[in-house]
Amino acid sequence: MDKPSLQTGRPTKGVQILLGDPKKAIIKLSIPMVAAMSAHTIYNLVDAIWVSGKGPESLSAVGFTFPFLFLAIAISNGIGIGGGAAISRRIGARDKQGTDTIASHTIVIMLIFSALFTSFMLLLARPLLRLMGAGTALDLSVTYARIIFSGISFVFFMQVAVAILRSEGDAKRAMYAMVAGAVLNIMLDPIFIYSLGLGVAGAAWATILSMFLVSIVTFYWLFIEKRTYVSFRFRGFRFDRDAVFDIGRVGLPASVSQMSMSLMAFALTTIVASVRGPDGVAIYTTGWRIISLATLPMLGVASAVTSVAGAAFGARDYKKIETSYLYALKAGVLTEGALAIVIFIFAPHITWIFTWSEESARIMKDLILFMRILWLLLPTVAFGMLSSAMFQGVAKGLYALIMTLIRTLVFTVPFAWFLGIHMHWGLRGVWIGMVAAGICYIPIAFGWAISHIHKLEREEGVAPKTLAPDTHQEQSGSSPCC
Repeated sequence: MDKPSLQTGRPTKGVQILLGDPKKAIIKLSIPMVAAMSAHTIYNLVDAIWVSGKGPESLSAVGFTFPFLFLAIAISNGIGIGGGAAISRRIGARDKQGTDTIASHTIVIMLIFSALFTSFMLLLARPLLRLMGAGTALDLSVTYARIIFSGISFVFFMQVAVAILRSEGDAKRAMYAMVAGAVLNIMLDPIFIYSLGLGVAGAAWATILSMFLVSIVTFYWLFIEKRTYVSFRFRGFRFDRDAVFDIGRVGLPASVSQMSMSLMAFALTTIVASVRGPDGVAIYTTGWRIISLATLPMLGVASAVTSVAGAAFGARDYKKIETSYLYALKAGVLTEGALAIVIFIFAPHITWIFTWSEESARIMKDLILFMRILWLLLPTVAFGMLSSAMFQGVAKGLYALIMTLIRTLVFTVPFAWFLGIHMHWGLRGVWIGMVAAGICYIPIAFGWAISHIHKLEREEGVAPKTLAPDTHQEQSGSSPCC
């Protein structure tokens, strides 16, 4: 079979899936991404296991750097979400030229932000880590951070490249890239940490090298092999205000949304450090890796919801948006509920994996307590994550941002501070506060999402407004910023 023509924009198999039955599209796009994200999170867990062999101070070094690494991922993922959602909407509207314009702008924007972030973090790593309270782990934290951020551009590129592949329904190659990165990281970790005697710095070098190698492969797919539906045009490139706007109206809120999660991680790390010091940070960051593993199905499904909702929005098929959202939500709640029960039952066994060394054994009981409380948070995750994904698909990035700010900064951080510090409940109070915040957030996330979908359905009979780059109005008739 001949490969699709990039000049005519003949749909690839991924595009055909994206524009087909919404339930099938959710499944076909979700499964590869769940597999990819599972591999990535398994790497994070294995990385923690290897680093834990160097003691809680090394775990703390990774933990103190985590909020800033999360910030980098937030920015790059926000760019990818904004560009990807815009690409999916253009595909739904059958606008091939607009699709290519968006793709080219997404890459250029990524390169600019990557350079700025690298410069900022290399200059300010030490004072920021000192401000967080790294204490005795400061030198290790700075060493780890400087290595990671010297190669963070590869992480930026990977996030955006995978988002572009996913936006046109090519979930399999997105999966291959992410799995390859994780497998390489897992293989390189023990070599750099132990065989070469680099300790926690070795973990950073392993991450950067694996991302570099996978970036080469994804670069080949996008720019040399050219078997994607989208194509890139950089010759004589000039910024197009409308293309930047179309990416930014979802990408900027998505970045800020994930930055708020980074800020939440920063605040929670600081709260935990004030309650228990470096050991508390080791408990929190290690335990959160386990909880993150259980949220992987939602990350995969959410990426599918954004792409499917975006294509449906471009085609003005609003009923399809509701079908995909509710289908994903039902599957998500059931899946996360089952995983929550598994974590509660097997908490001691899971904990042993991360406390096998003498240096780490002292945090074992507290890590079990973390999981025996935070398991209750998992069923709540689907509501917020999938509602935000739907809003991003329909170009309501600001709505997704507001929802995230409510969850992270209005509920989670204040609840954790109030119960953990103000009420003197210690780490137990911090964990209970995080769970309470998730439960309180459910009616806001679901209620807002479903009411907006119904609003779109009521307007479906209205004459369509073009998605071409010469308009700043969304199809709902609201202001551009919303």
